[in-house]
Amino acid sequence: MTVHAAFPDRVLAVDEGTATDLADVECLAAGGGDVYAGTWDGLYRRTGEGFERVLDGHVTAVTRGDGAWWAGTEPSAVYRSTDGREWERLPELTTLPSSNEWSFPPRPDTHHVRWLEPDPNRAGRWYVAIEAGALVRTDDGGETWRDRVAGARRDTHELATHPDAPGRLYCAAGDGYAESTDGGDSWTYPQSGLEERYCWSVAVDPADPDVRVLSSARSATQAHRQGVSSVYRRADDDWTRIDDLPHGDGCYRAVVRAPEPGRFLALSNRGLFESDDAGGTWEEVVAGDRLPDAPPAGLAVQV
Repeated sequence: MTVHAAFPDRVLAVDEGTATDLADVECLAAGGGDVYAGTWDGLYRRTGEGFERVLDGHVTAVTRGDGAWWAGTEPSAVYRSTDGREWERLPELTTLPSSNEWSFPPRPDTHHVRWLEPDPNRAGRWYVAIEAGALVRTDDGGETWRDRVAGARRDTHELATHPDAPGRLYCAAGDGYAESTDGGDSWTYPQSGLEERYCWSVAVDPADPDVRVLSSARSATQAHRQGVSSVYRRADDDWTRIDDLPHGDGCYRAVVRAPEPGRFLALSNRGLFESDDAGGTWEEVVAGDRLPDAPPAGLAVQV
């Protein structure tokens, strides 16, 4: 098992103690024995000698599910591959009625796919987050799309599902945290205790769908440029800030993952941290002075 940590200019294989330079990294994913990094000029697959490009374009999201790799781009489009080398573009997202309202504020003339999430309980169902403007769904592997619903967050950054909780969604969005229990048809907004509500990354304990870890800041500026953020945990009715982890001034928003039951990882410019007790306590794995002083682009575990 190897933990991979991505920053804008490199991908680190933490357990191997190696780093590969890669420009303008946007996203990272591992699965099926492979590791993929999305960048401004394409999707790259890790090989024994570094990374090789397998898809052109500005790739902003990548993940594996339903026995295939999916990638999202700017402008918003989704691609699928069964082998990770040959890619097909899925039918247009931008035919959806809400698409004329999609816009990414730093580049208002465009938008992109920020996150792709397969449903672990329903083959063919995927959730696609457009930054900014919509969370949309397909129930047939991308052949047709269902537009955003009233009440859904418009600026979803990450989405999580759980194999033991069919229909349940956990949404970390710029316009706040949200959850659904019916596959995104309706939403609730559990915010109590969450002092910072520009939410970036969310992970759920594989052993318990009620244990969540969330990174958040007060604004996009604090999250990505000033570096003022925190990580929270929720196992009951309220969110609680994790004071064991770096937070506040100098800490860019973290990326969090839950690779195994009871195990969480949190990555920021202040270090890579691990919890083996479902987020109760944390230990430093990699010190911050060994990492770039920049917001992390991704975190993935290769089994």
